[in-house]
Amino acid sequence: MSIAHPTTVLEPRSMSDFVETAYIKDVAARAMGYINAGFPVHLRGISGTGKTTLAIPIAAKLGRPLILIHGDEEFSTSNLIGSENGYSISKVRDNFIHSVLKTEENMSKQWVDNRLTVACKYGFTLIYDEFTRSRPEANNVLLSVLQERMLDIPTTGNGDSNYIKVHPDFTAIFTSNPEEYAGVHRSQDALRDRMVTLDLDYFDEETEVGIVHSRSGVSYEDSKKIVGIVRGLRDSEVFEFAPTIRGCQMIAKTSKVLGASVDKGDSAFRQICVDILSSETTRIGSRATKEKVTKELFKLIDHHCNGKAKTKIKAKANGRR
Repeated sequence: MSIAHPTTVLEPRSMSDFVETAYIKDVAARAMGYINAGFPVHLRGISGTGKTTLAIPIAAKLGRPLILIHGDEEFSTSNLIGSENGYSISKVRDNFIHSVLKTEENMSKQWVDNRLTVACKYGFTLIYDEFTRSRPEANNVLLSVLQERMLDIPTTGNGDSNYIKVHPDFTAIFTSNPEEYAGVHRSQDALRDRMVTLDLDYFDEETEVGIVHSRSGVSYEDSKKIVGIVRGLRDSEVFEFAPTIRGCQMIAKTSKVLGASVDKGDSAFRQICVDILSSETTRIGSRATKEKVTKELFKLIDHHCNGKAKTKIKAKANGRR
């Protein structure tokens, strides 16, 4: 298919390391049910709950090309639908009579489609990632797209009508963080009312272990230990922000690269856990919070990582061994 626009069109594919547990299958099946019923789906959840990771394989199941948009505070409506950008110039030279040269020039503004317009025209799947990071007024154009299946174009450059009928294969998948997150706007009630929202929580333990094992290359048993540490810290509530699956993956990958053993007696592993999880769980680097996190972490490492020590512990936690 040849399309005259500057938008990148993607072919959605499930990642080779994508982990499909019972939890993932359930969320994907529910989302596909609403999509097949004709409703856009909104995946909402805190950071680290796999919203975008889930959206892409759901889009892959639809078998249509993919348009991806990331919400941005600076977005305006034109960032979604397009704008009149540049000029089209045509020139006619008439030299029918050899002694007379007639030249006519016509200059007109040229409309350039942007990503939402392309998706609506050709029936592509749209993933609007973190859509509430765009200002609400920029997203107003979505109201008629999702309800009346019509896209309002503020120009006459598309023919006699300013409206484009949305292709029947067009599907929209949205993701967002909760409103209390920094940089997140409150979504319009009218827009939220046009979509089905699935609230996502942290992955279950089976899924987290599978993801860490698949994406880090560490053993399943070691992945389970790391996930146990992070989930234990998450349950302790000694932090400003709960640790996520990203923390698990960072610990696993770093440990593998540095050759650290996932063992309570390996000082390098203990320090990796402290560095990564204390930074993930505090915003302002509170010393008191870091001390609490470190103390809790060492208890969790001792509990989950029994085994023969690899190296002598050298790391200190705020002045204590």
